[in-house]
Amino acid sequence: MSAPAEPRGTTVRVDGDTCQGYALCHAMAPEVYEVEEDSGFNVMGEFTVPAALRPAAARGAAACPEHAITLLSRTEDQ
Repeated sequence: MSAPAEPRGTTVRVDGDTCQGYALCHAMAPEVYEVEEDSGFNVMGEFTVPAALRPAAARGAAACPEHAITLLSRTEDQ
């Protein structure tokens, strides 16, 4: 039996239609999330962060009152 594949990063999806511009994702994890300066909206769409930034990405996602951010794990064999 082979060992499970190591995570290579995390895919983050931001639903721009759901985001209301509270910018709490950025407040909790500025190293992961960018927001528009004037409106606070996160328009990043889908992007990948390194495995080391997954905890920060999760903090930002959890802070979103609209649940506009989804985290998906990625592995080497995907």
